[in-house]
Amino acid sequence: MSLAPGFSVEKIGIASRSFAMTLKIRGKIWRYPGVGGWHFFTLGKAPSSRIKTLMKGHIRGFGSIRVGAQIGKTEWNTSIFPTKEGTYLLPVKAKVRKKERIDAEDVIVVRLDIA
Repeated sequence: MSLAPGFSVEKIGIASRSFAMTLKIRGKIWRYPGVGGWHFFTLGKAPSSRIKTLMKGHIRGFGSIRVGAQIGKTEWNTSIFPTKEGTYLLPVKAKVRKKERIDAEDVIVVRLDIA
């Protein structure tokens, strides 16, 4: 089901684990300007709204939500974090960026499995 350019939602099962929602989102990696060189991917308002609706009552500390993430062939478990603007941020580790050869301002597709 296609909801907006660069955004899709589908129900799938992976390796005997069923996920309530899988999102594939296209966007840019960006670098936090402060100390540490953290890189993030911002989920847009449409996917963030879907996630909030799905996870209502199951949100963890600081509003975080556990997800399975994938960029290219690299998969890892992490959390997404809410912003003041009503979207979510996915931190993208240096190990993932190096393996997938991505840097700030690169346009990528992120897959998120949300239980």
